[in-house]
Amino acid sequence: MALQTLQPHTKDLGGGFQVRRLLPSAARQAVGPFLFFDHFGPITAGPEDNHDVRPHPHIGLATVTYLFEGAMQHRDSTGISQRIEPGAINWMTAGRGIVHSERTPDDLRGVERRSHGLQLWAALPAEHEEAEPRFEHTAAARIPQRVEAGVTTRVLIGAAHGLRSPVGTLSPTLYVDYALEAGAATALPTTADAQERALYGIDAAFEVRIDGVSERVEPRTMAVLPEGAVARLVAADAAARVVLIGGTPLGHRFLWWNFVSSRKDRLLQAGDDWAADRLGQVPGETERIPLPERRP
Repeated sequence: MALQTLQPHTKDLGGGFQVRRLLPSAARQAVGPFLFFDHFGPITAGPEDNHDVRPHPHIGLATVTYLFEGAMQHRDSTGISQRIEPGAINWMTAGRGIVHSERTPDDLRGVERRSHGLQLWAALPAEHEEAEPRFEHTAAARIPQRVEAGVTTRVLIGAAHGLRSPVGTLSPTLYVDYALEAGAATALPTTADAQERALYGIDAAFEVRIDGVSERVEPRTMAVLPEGAVARLVAADAAARVVLIGGTPLGHRFLWWNFVSSRKDRLLQAGDDWAADRLGQVPGETERIPLPERRP
């Protein structure tokens, strides 16, 4: 058995707010359609801390936000204002262009608060890269879940384990959240939504078993599974929270700053559009993150 493992590198998003970035990496750009994977927290922010993300643009991708703890307030240029809380899936299709901010909700400002979650980007099929921007909030109560043999399985996106998520996507995509008791195990899906698959341990080590051989994966490490392998996920030492991501690969994408496209010239156009304030405004916002000085 040969698992490809990816180690995180740390990025400071400002104000001391740091994330562990697994994708893209030097070894691999994407798993299925997912080409960006950030794990932030768990952290406790003090009353004086400001981890707000000011308005910034995206094109050619979908952002996927999932919280374990805390809350954030999403606002975007389509007019959506949505509080994001643990267990919900928030899918924002940037398409031809969207601007959004992610801020601390007003009721949590000035108090001690926790923050812990994941933010992923999914590439869009080339024919949908210029789609109309939209935001879809799926509340935690609508995410299908089952509890069996010490494993709580939540299918956040796609279909697996006899469950199907209501979240709409533009290509076969899979995103599953497993909470395993110590010693518990589950078979991993090999559906059409899971041509490529990778596991990421949120808080504890886990094991992957393929053909009777086990390989240990340390926490906060991404393990890419061999394509088509029949595998089991095992929480060997202690209870573990593990997510599975995957889907159909969409081919190479060019990335620069917050922009993704199958065409490099489209990134330059998006930069010019943001510099000229042509990508839209977020109602009620007066700030914005400037374009980086260095162009691709």
